[in-house]
Amino acid sequence: MNAREKYHIPHNSIITIAGTVGVGKSTMTNALAKALNFKTSYEKVDTNPYLEKFYADFERWSFHLQIYFLAERFKEQKKIFEYGGGFIQDRSIYEDTGIFAKMHYDNGTMSKTDYETYTNLFEAMVMTPYFPHPDLLIYLEGSFEAIIDRIHERGREMEKNTDVSYWKELYYRYQEWINNFNACPILRIDIADYDLMKKENSIEPVLERVGHFIQQSRRWKSRDRI
Repeated sequence: MNAREKYHIPHNSIITIAGTVGVGKSTMTNALAKALNFKTSYEKVDTNPYLEKFYADFERWSFHLQIYFLAERFKEQKKIFEYGGGFIQDRSIYEDTGIFAKMHYDNGTMSKTDYETYTNLFEAMVMTPYFPHPDLLIYLEGSFEAIIDRIHERGREMEKNTDVSYWKELYYRYQEWINNFNACPILRIDIADYDLMKKENSIEPVLERVGHFIQQSRRWKSRDRI
């Protein structure tokens, strides 16, 4: 019996992994995809033409970066659903407006006009009945200290050179965002509860919870249609 059958996870499920920078989204994405024999959808960092410029000058490049992310994530989400599901997605489309764009507007590194243009576009593209939302959003959380350690271990120069105050603000904004998120079902997982790098079988309890949540979610959707 494979993991999908064992934990009653439908073959066409779409699961999105969310959480602040450095929390381990890519590792979780890879582990779930391997266990379920699902395809992966990763955030394209290396080919992003704005990311390095953005870290050097938030004010000049924040709007460009957010528009780029919105377009890329929208295209990717559309592709996943057209394919028929069976995907684990690294980072959700919802985080961009709820956290990053709002943070730059609040901090004065995105103008009011740019922020309104971006949020209006996001609402028109994503927050409609026509946009296909995931079956489940897995939110990875942990202590701020643990996440900072992971950022330093990963070793990306542009991240290591970013002031720790930025990461702290991002951390607390993520907490506020997830507490008010309701676009799809949420499964919250503490990164202290598993170690996918050293103990591969620590994915098993995660799979069990994922299966339970998706089954519950699909039952609720069926009732809504009646």
